[in-house]
Amino acid sequence: MIKRKDGFNGERALVLPVSILKELEADRMASILYITDIGYYPKAWYHFRERTEPIDQYVFIYCMEGEGWYSVRNHEYKITPNQYFILPAGEAHAYGANAANPWTIYWIHFKGKLASEFALQAVCPIEVKPSLHSRISNRIDMFEEIFHTLEMGYSRENLLYACSVFHHYLGTLRYLQQYRDVTSIHDEKTDVVTAAIHFMKENTEKKLSLSELARHIGYSPSHFSVLFNQRTGCPPIAYFNQLKIQKACQLLDFTDMKINQICYKVGIADCYYFSRLFHKVMSMSPLEYKNIKKG
Repeated sequence: MIKRKDGFNGERALVLPVSILKELEADRMASILYITDIGYYPKAWYHFRERTEPIDQYVFIYCMEGEGWYSVRNHEYKITPNQYFILPAGEAHAYGANAANPWTIYWIHFKGKLASEFALQAVCPIEVKPSLHSRISNRIDMFEEIFHTLEMGYSRENLLYACSVFHHYLGTLRYLQQYRDVTSIHDEKTDVVTAAIHFMKENTEKKLSLSELARHIGYSPSHFSVLFNQRTGCPPIAYFNQLKIQKACQLLDFTDMKINQICYKVGIADCYYFSRLFHKVMSMSPLEYKNIKKG
């Protein structure tokens, strides 16, 4: 079997220098919780990592799409979309993508005085089910903010800000219900179209079919399609594609990601198809859009 540690189309990764890690470990604020490595692997075919010699970092992996597995403490676990786990520091482990349906993952290695507290209850897979108030897209934006901040350099201010956001990021997972309750209105009656649009926004990184959208709402595809079209004037999949391009525009505006990386961030593996879809929605190419002076 082919096994790869890295080298995936659309991947991004940062490994902080040893000298910077020493600074973080010695810093009174940063030493509480800090990142050592961070990355994103889309459709990571043949991804595999085994560490028989334990490392002193905790390993956080969030599966957005596809499937994977990991083994630790003589037990193997299966991972499916919208699940995460944290491997404990100092223990041998292995993990990898499903051979037929490889995962798309966000991953972070971290250390710090509070690291064990966040990792304590996450050795087993924890599910983050999409719902009206799930705020999954907000959490993805948080990850991007951390990554982009570290990309901008390792000044003390950048490092401390990244640490602060990461602390909050883990908090949104550890205290999941509290994170969702902040924006929920319990007597709110949400119609199926609003719920469908929310589900789309939470899943812009995925390729969802009309049947999958309808199934989430609990309607037949034909009935759901008619309701959605009546309300929005647009078929569900066309609306979903508009949301994907909207997200792509944000990434073009506010990150240094390459176009082939942005494709995967909006659930489109084919860069040529992405460019055609982008042009159809925005009437210009992604590169032309990026070069427009805005504001």
